[in-house]
Amino acid sequence: MFFHSLAGAMRTAVPCLIAAALAAPFATVAAEVSLQEAVQRAVQSAPLLEARRAAVESARQESQRAGALPDPMLSVGIDNLPVTGADAFDTRMDGMTMKKIGLRQDIPARAKRDAQRALAGRQVDEAQAQSQAEALAVRRAAAEAWIDLWAAQRELAALQASGEEAALAARLGKARVAGGAGTVGDALAAAAAVLELDNRVEAALASEQAAQAALARWLGGGAVHAGIGMPDFDSLPIAAERLLAAVERVGPLLPANAQVESAAAAIDAARADKRPDWSVGASYGQRSGNRSDMLMLEVGIGLPLFVRNRQDRGIAAREAEYRAALASREDLRRQETARIRADVARWEALKRQAARYGSGLLPLSRDRSAAALAAYRAGGELQPWLDARRDELDTQVAYARSLGELGRAWAALAFLLLPETQP
Repeated sequence: MFFHSLAGAMRTAVPCLIAAALAAPFATVAAEVSLQEAVQRAVQSAPLLEARRAAVESARQESQRAGALPDPMLSVGIDNLPVTGADAFDTRMDGMTMKKIGLRQDIPARAKRDAQRALAGRQVDEAQAQSQAEALAVRRAAAEAWIDLWAAQRELAALQASGEEAALAARLGKARVAGGAGTVGDALAAAAAVLELDNRVEAALASEQAAQAALARWLGGGAVHAGIGMPDFDSLPIAAERLLAAVERVGPLLPANAQVESAAAAIDAARADKRPDWSVGASYGQRSGNRSDMLMLEVGIGLPLFVRNRQDRGIAAREAEYRAALASREDLRRQETARIRADVARWEALKRQAARYGSGLLPLSRDRSAAALAAYRAGGELQPWLDARRDELDTQVAYARSLGELGRAWAALAFLLLPETQP
């Protein structure tokens, strides 16, 4: 009965181990993409950035027509047409009746047109700042997706590497029972350890596939392989103190800076509304019979008589918006400064944590597991190996996840500034 149960467990475990072992080679069939390549591809193909580029082009087109004179107005009509009596609606009977055609051009004050052009230019800058901030967000998101895939592949590889050792322990347990030197409980425990490893491999495979899907969102393609070589997460492209000095140019503050400039330009535009607008017009009137035709010329000027309740209130509103933009930018600057400092502290702590795993905890857990397995092969107890092996697997998974956290902490600092704006 025992051998039947053990054989069934092994028949279930071995195919799972084989499938898990074959998963890695099939995964590597996909093209291997480095972190830098993933970021570049994301920037080139992200629909969000294409939308921002279209918004910038829209703002540029609007700026080209800002401050232009309004279209002239053509008018046609009849003046002094009689509508009662025997001569009603007869254009030939009254000497004052004439057919008229005219042209009128409104001319806003030059100060208004200059202010409109300046405001449109600031709106172009704002659209570009939004595009740059979005590009930084895409770079960081693509990097984090790549790092998640890289960490998932490390975890999967570590678990798969333990399969041979688990299968060996299961075979030893079965052989010792057959030879009368081992217990049935130990053999069943060794077989259960194989199945437990299968479950962990399956969970790691699911995590790896989810990370593949997340990265494909940014790359716009199929499956890729991140490789398991260790990227350099121990050094930043820009020193932390230089990041703090350049906080005004980090992604979230780029639109805020542009919004402050747009608000200042809006104040100038509101002040220019105090300047009167002009208009010029000309019309030509044709009369019937031998009566002379008529020519009319006129010049108009706006009369801003109620400045206190109109233009001054508009100026006050734009000044309030400017103060709000300044306060929002200052709050965001403090927030980003605090976040950079917190991210640096977290990154430094994760570096130390990963170093302890790599140089201390992981080698110790491997040595303990190897020593326990050797003792078991020499006739010792199985339970010490089961405990040591479980601790080793937990340490390997924790190390892979710690490296993933380190990578994400590094990305949060490495992609704060655009390459062309780095000091």
